[in-house]
Parts: sequence; structure tokens; C-alpha cells
Amino acid sequence: MVSYFIRRFLLIIPTFIGITLMVFTITRFVPGGPIERMISEAGNMQNSGNIQSEQDQPLSEEQIEELKKYYGFDKPLITSYFIWIKKVLSGDLGISTRYYDPVWDMIKNRIPISLFFGSIALVLTYGICIPLGVLKAIKHKTLVDNITSIIIFTGYAIPGWVVGGVLMQYFASHLDILPLGGFVSDNFEELSLSGQIFDLIKHAVLPVTAYVAGSFAVMTVLMKNTLMDNLASDYVKTAIAKGLPFKTAVLKHAMRNSLIPLATGFGSNISIILSGSFLIEKVFNIDGMGLLGYESVLLRDYPVVMGILVISSILFLIGNILSDICVAFVDPRVQFE
Repeated sequence: MVSYFIRRFLLIIPTFIGITLMVFTITRFVPGGPIERMISEAGNMQNSGNIQSEQDQPLSEEQIEELKKYYGFDKPLITSYFIWIKKVLSGDLGISTRYYDPVWDMIKNRIPISLFFGSIALVLTYGICIPLGVLKAIKHKTLVDNITSIIIFTGYAIPGWVVGGVLMQYFASHLDILPLGGFVSDNFEELSLSGQIFDLIKHAVLPVTAYVAGSFAVMTVLMKNTLMDNLASDYVKTAIAKGLPFKTAVLKHAMRNSLIPLATGFGSNISIILSGSFLIEKVFNIDGMGLLGYESVLLRDYPVVMGILVISSILFLIGNILSDICVAFVDPRVQFE
């Protein structure tokens, strides 16, 4: 098993290179990059200032060449990529072409925000899915199962950001008992410790609810169906026939095997925790990683896009290995050889 995980960790290197090289190539060929944006802004400044020019091009060829040299567009693709990857390995993610701030500083300031909401949402999702899936399996085709199924599939059918907008309209705008958005209040620093905790909770209720609403349906149904299959298997029937209590058969035998499908997807959720949901962050005006990535793509801020890709891809690749570890922990029959 140790050799298997060593090979998996070594595979991170070529996979990471493939992911970043593909996105890096796309950023070089997609129109509307930082140079085109600066040319457009220069043209707008001329028009707004009524500056007359005999040329349609607001920047000279020499200025454009200087911009290409500054942003590294004057070199071949592979050369530019290896220059960029060398900087990444040294801890330099570059400078934002829009805000001219170090990319790592921009990401570092937003990681705690996305980590806060993502971690709470993940814990609540698994904390709701597993017990609810067990309850639905045991109470199959009863009133409890039918009512919870209606709630689950209603939440699944409505996108999380729509749920967030509806909740914000009712609880924040109409009832005025929760804040409209943001991570903390403007006077957060002036509050006491208990006041700051309460302020964080108030601001987290609606976004976390929106996060959980659209993610727990699949996991709950998966838990229910897997548990029902295990309860109908011969080994559980044999255990109950030999006098084992039904509760013990569910919790100690069928339950563990039913957690295997959920364990396979646990590691991949690590990257989701950090990347966040840009739509939910947009609705609630939360300045997290998701919103930063979304705005960076729109503004063609390629250093920020690549910086977020570096972090999310590494977390995703490590998360896949963690999924294998979770599977091996839940199912001792699994031997990675």
C-alpha cells in the first residue's frame, strides 16, 4: 500500500504540468487579454478627453511591444510556460494585470473566507446526509421517507444561489433579522469576542444554507440506496438470523460498507472547500476565492487565474489520494497493490 501511495504522489507532477500547461495555452490564445484591455482603455480615455488622433490605434507599435515584453507575450509558448513554472516553484505567482498586486497576497487574503464557509458547509453536508440517508433507508416508503424526499429533491432542483437569493430577500430584506451579505459587519473590530462570534454566525447562516441546499441531495440518496442494498445482502440477513440485533447489524455491518461510495468523493471536496461558489459569493457579496476567480476570468487577469488554478489543482490531486485513504480506512478489504 505504501508503494501505491508513493506512485500516486509522483503522478501529481505530470498531472499538474498537464493541467497548468493546458490552461496556460488557453490564456495565450483567447482574445481579450491584458494588452487588448489596455489598448481599449487607452482608446476610451482618448474618446472621453476628446483627444484627436490620426491613427485608430491609441498605442504605438513600440508601446505594444513593451507591453508584450512586460507580460511575457514576446516569447514562445513553451518558453513562457517554463519561466512561469520556475517562478511558481520559487513561490512567486506573479503580479495581477488588473490590480497590480502580488497574486499570492490577493489569494492569501481570501483563503480564510472561503475556508470558513466551505468547512462549515462540508461538515453540515456530511452531518445531515449520513443520518438522513440511514433514516430514509430504515423508514423506506413511509411518511418520513416521502416527506424528506420531497424536501431533498426540491432543494436539489433549485440552484444554491437561487435559494440564497430567496432567503436573503425574506430574512434579510423583509424580516430584517439577518444581514444582507458580506463576511462581517463594518464595526466588527469594535465588537467584543462574543459579539464578533455572533456577528460571524449571523453573516454565515444564509450563505451556508445556500451552500448546503444544493449539495446534500445526491449524497443523501446515495447513502440511502447503498444502505438498502447492504441491508438486503446475505451477510446482513445471516447476522440477523443468528440473533444479532437489527440496530447492531445496521451500524456495525451495513453502515460501514455503505460509507464507501461517500468516502470516494470526500477527498475531491477539499478543493471545493477552498474554491467556493462564485455565484453564492456574488449574491451575498462575499469576497472569497470563488468570486476572485470569477472576476479574474472576466477581466482576463491571467496571473490570478493561473494562481488560483495552481492551488485548486494541487488540492484536487491531493484530495484524490485522500479519497483512496478514506476508502482503505472504511473498507479493510481494499488493498492498493
